[in-house]
Amino acid sequence: MSRLGKYPVAVPSGVKISLDGTSLAVEGPKGKLGVFMVDGISLDLSDAGVLVNRTDDSSQQRANQGLIRSLVSNVLHGVSEGFSKVLEMEGVGYRAEAKKNEVHLSLGFSHPIVYTLPEGIKAEVDKQNVITISGVDKQLVGEVAAGIRKLRPPEPYKGKGIRYQGEYVRRKAGKGGAAGG
Repeated sequence: MSRLGKYPVAVPSGVKISLDGTSLAVEGPKGKLGVFMVDGISLDLSDAGVLVNRTDDSSQQRANQGLIRSLVSNVLHGVSEGFSKVLEMEGVGYRAEAKKNEVHLSLGFSHPIVYTLPEGIKAEVDKQNVITISGVDKQLVGEVAAGIRKLRPPEPYKGKGIRYQGEYVRRKAGKGGAAGG
């Protein structure tokens, strides 16, 4: 039996849920999102929240129940509070600037990089080297943050690059024992 999939997902206040046969539409103060159902999984709306049910006890149905419950929980959290990821840039001359739906990055290349944000994602820049990516869709926020980080990932010798806030970059020694004689 699924351990997490059997628990109901609490619905935050101010969130409207409409259930169609194959999809769930959620609207909240931050925006609108939806979840499509897979075969053998059904949703029930009750006073406790949204309950995810499955038709049988096969391992695939148990996995799908946990997946759909997690997606429903993420959608409800996203439309009520939103998600955000923070990126830190470390290196001489590394800067960022947010303009409308673009992030202009100076990462030590011979040219500036312009990263276009998808619809529904916002970027804010603090102190020219801290980028906060926010939005209602958890997957899209993570993809945008990973895409920006991929432009200049942190390197192990000097630690320069773009990293997630709180990410530990393991450092290497470099050319330690080269003594001429």
